Amino acid sequence: CFAERGYDRATIRDIAATAGVDPALLHHHFGTKHDLFLAAMRLPVDPTDLIRGILAGDPDRLGERIVDTFLTIWDSPAGAALAGMVRSAVSHEPSSRMLSEFMATSVLTPVVKQLGVTDAKLRVTYVASQLFGLALARYILRLEPLASAKRQRVVTDIAPTVQRYLTADLTR
Repeated sequence: CFAERGYDRATIRDIAATAGVDPALLHHHFGTKHDLFLAAMRLPVDPTDLIRGILAGDPDRLGERIVDTFLTIWDSPAGAALAGMVRSAVSHEPSSRMLSEFMATSVLTPVVKQLGVTDAKLRVTYVASQLFGLALARYILRLEPLASAKRQRVVTDIAPTVQRYLTADLTR
């Protein structure tokens, strides 16, 4: 249902009907649609929890926390599952739409609300493009020397760009 209808339009009721079960059973075992999606996609981490941690703290170091957290997850055992998701999203339109809608709802919207700056949605999608590009180059294509660079070096080099996207004047 998520792939067919997209994250936003899939409902617990639709998913239960497709599975031939009562919606209450899904609520009992999975809780929310968000939790069901995490289980269905076998996401190794809940982005909502990560976002809360990233947003807490000095706003001037937000870019650093974002890049550091992103790399930490990709360098963990969860990275293999994430690589599979990115490959699927790049090559399969329904997977792409589903992942995009989920990211917009669960990750980008909370960041946009927290930022309180003009063009917040655009800024957050700039960050997403930077991070997906980083994941593609470092973990999927394994482009050197980025693929073998020390994590702290990558954080130090990329975090200022991410910070700029989030908080700097983008008109210059």
